[in-house]
Amino acid sequence: MQDTSNAAGTARKVSVLGAGAWGTAVAIALAHRHEVLLWGRDAAALQQMAAARENTGYLPGHPFPPGLQIAADFDAALAHVAEPGSLLIAACPVAGLRPLLQQLKGRAIPNVVWLCKGFEYETGLLPHQIVRAVLGDAVPGGALSGPSFAQEVAKGLPCALTIASDSAELRARVVDIVHGGNLRVYSSDDLVGVEVGGAVKNVLAIATGAADGLGLGLNARAALITRGLAEITRLGVALGGQTETFMGLTGMGDLILTCTGDLSRNRRVGLGLAQGKPLDVIVQELGHVAEGVPCSKAVRELAARVGVDMPITNAVAGVLFDGDQPQAMVARLLSRDPRDE
Repeated sequence: MQDTSNAAGTARKVSVLGAGAWGTAVAIALAHRHEVLLWGRDAAALQQMAAARENTGYLPGHPFPPGLQIAADFDAALAHVAEPGSLLIAACPVAGLRPLLQQLKGRAIPNVVWLCKGFEYETGLLPHQIVRAVLGDAVPGGALSGPSFAQEVAKGLPCALTIASDSAELRARVVDIVHGGNLRVYSSDDLVGVEVGGAVKNVLAIATGAADGLGLGLNARAALITRGLAEITRLGVALGGQTETFMGLTGMGDLILTCTGDLSRNRRVGLGLAQGKPLDVIVQELGHVAEGVPCSKAVRELAARVGVDMPITNAVAGVLFDGDQPQAMVARLLSRDPRDE
């Protein structure tokens, strides 16, 4: 993992496709230094954002800087990044990535960097595999990931991220554009490892939230996080990731934040399950996507196919989709045979 400083600090053009909480937060952060255009599918919501100069639906209380433009015209969003040195960011959930890429297919785009974390449930594919399936290898692409809550990034609090890509040129461009102010960006060529860490940590956050909601204590939380990291590493290495990646920002760092931070949607799913709430009620109350819910099922099936043991992930999927109770999940994990760590 390499840290590269922003030497020039030159203002660039950036288009962010997706006006949810995370896309809006990244747009706000970058608009303090660059010319940023934020696009979304809901024209009425975008019109309201443009008038209020904030995203009251997904990120209220964080006003837009002057450098942030709002546009409902998809062609305008692409034209904004037509010149060399620009950056195109896809800020949709994993479920929306393929449809968004279909809109980009055959269009002149400089690159594509995605912010989503998870597996596509229908196919079990990671985001970079979806990108290659739709766009091929001609367009440079990469994942921008790491321990990051949208509210804190929009507020301008310090945050460290990693750009993972097979393209050294794209990694350098993302560092040049994103690194600066309170955003620190590291570079990695381990695209698989970075994406697996970002995906599976959401499942572990559900487990940790459930344990906390059941009042099992800090010892249990530490055990779940530590053994959860072992699960993530096993799966990531089996899929081609590098072991050291899971000790970094997109592995251990993202896992700790998502499992312990009260802003974590996936942790709040676990807390709701411990209170006996039905899953559909929990998701409705969140009002946002909790990627760990569909991801748990996809990861359980993928781990079974590649022969990787993931007991915590299996237990979470059992509670979410098989009717198991959180108390039974804990009892099942505790009753496993002892083994070497």
